[in-house]
Amino acid sequence: MIFSALNPVLALLATSLIGAAVLALIPDYRLSARLNILFSGAVLAFAVTLFYYRPPTNNFLLTDDLNVVFIVLNALVGFTTSIFSASYIGHEIETGRLTPGYLRFYHAIYQLMMFGMDLALTANNIGLMWVAVELATLSTVVMVGIYRTNDALEAAWKYFILGSVGIALALFGTILVYLAAVSALGEGMDSMAWTNLLHRASRLDPSLLNVAFVFLLLGYGTKVGLAPMHAWLPDAHAEGPTPVSAVLSGLLLNVALYALLRFKMIMSANAATIPVGPLMITLGIGSLIFAAFMLYRRRDIKRLFAYSSIEHMGIIVFAFGMGGPLANFAGLLQMTMHSLTKSAIFFSVGHIAQVKGTQRIADIRGLTASHPVLGWTLVAGVVAIAGLPPFGVFMSEFLVLTSAFARAPLLAALVVFGLLVAFGALLWRLGGLAFGEPRGPTTPVTASYLPIFAHLALVFVAGFYMPGPMVAWFQNVAGLLK
Repeated sequence: MIFSALNPVLALLATSLIGAAVLALIPDYRLSARLNILFSGAVLAFAVTLFYYRPPTNNFLLTDDLNVVFIVLNALVGFTTSIFSASYIGHEIETGRLTPGYLRFYHAIYQLMMFGMDLALTANNIGLMWVAVELATLSTVVMVGIYRTNDALEAAWKYFILGSVGIALALFGTILVYLAAVSALGEGMDSMAWTNLLHRASRLDPSLLNVAFVFLLLGYGTKVGLAPMHAWLPDAHAEGPTPVSAVLSGLLLNVALYALLRFKMIMSANAATIPVGPLMITLGIGSLIFAAFMLYRRRDIKRLFAYSSIEHMGIIVFAFGMGGPLANFAGLLQMTMHSLTKSAIFFSVGHIAQVKGTQRIADIRGLTASHPVLGWTLVAGVVAIAGLPPFGVFMSEFLVLTSAFARAPLLAALVVFGLLVAFGALLWRLGGLAFGEPRGPTTPVTASYLPIFAHLALVFVAGFYMPGPMVAWFQNVAGLLK
């Protein structure tokens, strides 16, 4: 009765929106940082209730097994990032890198960004989903440029321009999907509801759907960070505050991926459309191999892990492109493990850059000696993201390769090649960063270790054990994705 009296989807959306309005009125950073954590924690609590109660679907909002995976992951990483952000941004104020004037709306924009992503994940209307993705994009653009340096503003403008091109392509694809549905569902909101589109997918115009998906793949693929539409991502990671990097890699890329998966389900339900799997496989493998080689040329530590995100999104898109129960299960697990691991890495990297006063890899050495906690958490994070046991990323990549070798050995060999190239680059960079003679300042830094430990612990446990209900849940979602 308690859950039925409260719509958790409306509650979590309202919490973020109210949080944005309240935090915009509070000039004191310490108070706004605490309230930001409080609002983010409330969103996580409402997201968890979706395990027990899901409100009825209407033409605007939807909850099912697929989006609950994304909503809960979004809320969890959003909450832990708000904790990390409190100490990280506090240090930036103390050092004078950021002024209170620039930070007046920092937490308000953070909540607005979370609102946009959650709205995109819960929208049943494909037009509303597009608007929500655009809102989340514009919010992160503001945060990327918050340092107001030439490089930060350039990165923000590049992100804005390339993101706008991508979202314009996605808009055109969305319009084409609507036009394909009009003949079967009539004009109006019914032809924009994803549930209606999926139910009547076999009656939609296949030629329009084919053209639409190409635009949607290019448009939302830009947001996913797939090569060659990835150019905004490394700059945005390198020049924005590190909490933004954690949110971009851990959350926003997933939101765009979610939109692609929704449209892929419509395509798969119409036998007359082209198979979209080969398109996704091509972009996935291309992104994986391209990013793997680019890891060797990075001189900035945040750019290094930005390209690592491109690599892993390539693996995930490849898995969903392969399709089938095992590959889809592996894609969901890889997405979850990547979000948790990559955000933990950025948490460590953010504090490392603060204590060393630089993001240049050449100027950061011997972290395990000078700052043991940060150094060893970075080691654990890189070992995990490189796909080594006993972490969960190893299990998800093993499942991806198992599925690929059983069905397309040549494609599997290309994936193995990309993984090995990336593995070599990450371990090569880690050797200098973590070990050897320390270089640069050795003064301690006030850091939020709890989010780092929590994420790495979850990824570590996932390498050994996954609860039965979670496995069954992912299996059900994998079946829905076809």
